[in-house]
Amino acid sequence: MYQRVTKGIRVSVRPTFLEGQSDPDDDLYVWSYTVRIHNGSCESVRLRTRHWLITNAKGLTEEVKGVGVVGEQPLIKPGERYEYTSGAPLSTPSGMMVGRYGMESAEGLLFEVDIPAFSLDSPHERRKVH
Repeated sequence: MYQRVTKGIRVSVRPTFLEGQSDPDDDLYVWSYTVRIHNGSCESVRLRTRHWLITNAKGLTEEVKGVGVVGEQPLIKPGERYEYTSGAPLSTPSGMMVGRYGMESAEGLLFEVDIPAFSLDSPHERRKVH
């Protein structure tokens, strides 16, 4: 599991390779990732936006921006957790993701929370030992 804390908000990510949805013969590799956001701060926050950078093994990066996550803009109260699962396809057997969430405090202040960089690895990746 990958973790990062920003302003008392802990973001944890657990990626999982989805063999059954992948087709290596067609250069399709699919992962799910589960994100848990724990509000360790003293005030409620609302997740407003997401911004992802998804990089494949060839170094090609796709930028994804949007409102909320999985169709929601959750309010996370102090001490509470919010969890969701989403997915990402790549044309290579490995890659990485990193990003940030745009949050809004109870007073209406906007701030960003880092999402830790995490590795997308499949059993189809050829590894070289030097």
